Amino acid sequence: MSATIRPAAPDDAALIHAFICELAEYEKLSHDVRASEADIARSLFCETPRVFCDIAEWNGEAAGFALWFYNFSTFRGRHGIYLEDLFVRPQFRGHGLGKALLVNLAARAVREGCARVEWAVLDWNAPSIAFYRSLGARPMDEWTVFRLTGEALEKLGTT
Repeated sequence: MSATIRPAAPDDAALIHAFICELAEYEKLSHDVRASEADIARSLFCETPRVFCDIAEWNGEAAGFALWFYNFSTFRGRHGIYLEDLFVRPQFRGHGLGKALLVNLAARAVREGCARVEWAVLDWNAPSIAFYRSLGARPMDEWTVFRLTGEALEKLGTT
């Protein structure tokens, strides 16, 4: 039994889209998914992508993914990595694939001199929170995430 982590390739666009839909279902957010396979292909595999993806495989079978991008810490004066999505299909959990995806991302951050890796987790997702804590990650309890989207974004952006 073996696990591998590899960078996503253009042929993976449908797979990544499927992972996104499966993650949304797990998070009870399927109604929010608007991205198409074409959107994923266009964003990840264009000439100058701003978002990246790693695929976890278990014995050659696609099992999970990490979708991420670079951000910047003004306080540290260095880039960081923001993990947008991390997902392992239920039948592949317990094999260390989620950890392998995070180790791969942390190794990239260290190699590239990034200041940190960060992400958000739904507050009801106790198994994931416990998993992240076991790796040494700590919640940023003093911060609140804000989001502009939909009508509010349109209104502010066209003022």
